[in-house]
Amino acid sequence: MREADPQKLDALVGRLVGDVGASVTGSLIVLGDQLGLYKAMADGEPVTSRQLAEKTGLKERYLREWLAGQASAGYIDYDEGSDSFSLSPEQAMAFAEEDSPAFFAGAFEVVQSMWIDEPKVAEAFRSGAGLGWHEHSRCLFRGTERFFRPGYNAHLTAEWIPALGDVEAKLQRGATVADVGCGHGSSTILMAQAYPQSRFYGFDYHGPSIERAREAAEKAGVGDRITFERASAKDFPERKYDLVTMFDCLHDMGDPVGAGKHVRESLARDGSWMIVEPFAHDHLKDNLNPVGRIYYGASTMICTPASLSQEVGLGLGAQAGEMRLRKVALDAGFSHFRRATETPFNMVFEARA
Repeated sequence: MREADPQKLDALVGRLVGDVGASVTGSLIVLGDQLGLYKAMADGEPVTSRQLAEKTGLKERYLREWLAGQASAGYIDYDEGSDSFSLSPEQAMAFAEEDSPAFFAGAFEVVQSMWIDEPKVAEAFRSGAGLGWHEHSRCLFRGTERFFRPGYNAHLTAEWIPALGDVEAKLQRGATVADVGCGHGSSTILMAQAYPQSRFYGFDYHGPSIERAREAAEKAGVGDRITFERASAKDFPERKYDLVTMFDCLHDMGDPVGAGKHVRESLARDGSWMIVEPFAHDHLKDNLNPVGRIYYGASTMICTPASLSQEVGLGLGAQAGEMRLRKVALDAGFSHFRRATETPFNMVFEARA
């Protein structure tokens, strides 16, 4: 048996203590989010556990423990003199304000689904079979929409679409757009709000997500210019679209090349395919960082099993990188492929025939 280095072991144990603390705190974040505790504290006014109980109608003894745990994590501020707790403006942006670019509570619902669905993924490891998106727990669908929406709010119409050559001008005049893999429709709705002269079609194979998207569009007041339909990336209706978009979903597909071929056949002669994917470098060593850690974890538990559950089962994974994504587009018959822009969490590509 190899002898362990005591110093390296101490360092590893220290990191594990931090990770266990993060895992435990994650469950408290989901709890606080679902119970509305962050929103109840969003005004920044200090509250004792008893005052928060009066404000929310929840039991004080439970709240006292939750508040202490959040303060231990540094996610809520504690004042010893008044024995009260408060949210700073930054903490409120992260946990209470859903439209904030820094909102993170939704991400922990995605993590929640990983824990719940771990036995299913373990069986997939043994059998080699995949695990379809629709086979996951419902918290994944809600969490995914809430995790990605802040980034779309901040960047989609302000930076990403303007980076696509003449696409924005077409949308302003009036274009036809397909949002493939639309999920709950947040990306489709944002585009419809920004470009009222255009017509939008949102497609997803997951029926409950399409139903949720329709409700969200009506609530947002854009139901008259969006049509949501249940369809896969390889069989959505062809309408000679000026723009086809795929937001953080191409890598989940079993046959992304086949999907790309269908996109090419569905585009107008001068149409564009906009591909938004998780940020990744082409080589593993360059992705061994905090963002890569999150994406590789999600890819192991969600993205790769989803791809392997479908025909072809290419298994791109959430850290495919530009080189592999370029190959998908070129194999699908596109002649032009470029990185239009990027953020720390996403890469945005434009493909044209």
